[in-house]
Amino acid sequence: MPSLVPFEEIVHLFDEFEHTAWRLETQRGYATDRVSQNWARFQRGETLGFDPDSPWHASVREKTQKGKTFARVRLVDDPPTEGQQFLLASGLGNVEAGEDIRNLYRGDAERLGLPTFDFWLFDSRTLARFHIDDQGVTMGVELIDDAPAVLRACQVRDAAWHHAIPTRVFQAQVPSTA
Repeated sequence: MPSLVPFEEIVHLFDEFEHTAWRLETQRGYATDRVSQNWARFQRGETLGFDPDSPWHASVREKTQKGKTFARVRLVDDPPTEGQQFLLASGLGNVEAGEDIRNLYRGDAERLGLPTFDFWLFDSRTLARFHIDDQGVTMGVELIDDAPAVLRACQVRDAAWHHAIPTRVFQAQVPSTA
């Protein structure tokens, strides 16, 4: 088993990266989402837009205004799971904050040979690979700076990004999630 650290021990990377923080999200749902206040709002059908008081939105906005990039590709089943519908709905706030979020159907990701695990890639140098259980609970994060593993993550990023669809365009294709 690789050496895992709690997610809280890597949050400094979101402040320290120089140019790009990029994520691949592969899960059908996340435990942290299901216990959030936004989940209850989503369940009630409320709009989940940009929230200037959200620490994540504030951080993204601050960093993107300085020229840094936050981006991610989310894998989505056809039809989307409830957890993926939540991410589509809540992702618009992240997009408004300055993050570029795109979506890719899981079948397309499988044809491309993309991995089935989540990760953040910081400045094409540091890979933070998530270990998530079957219930969507993050068990820990593995920090990797091994050149071949980081290179593979860069290749995954490039392939996923090339084929992924911007969130607003994707939502127009899946109107039940908007």
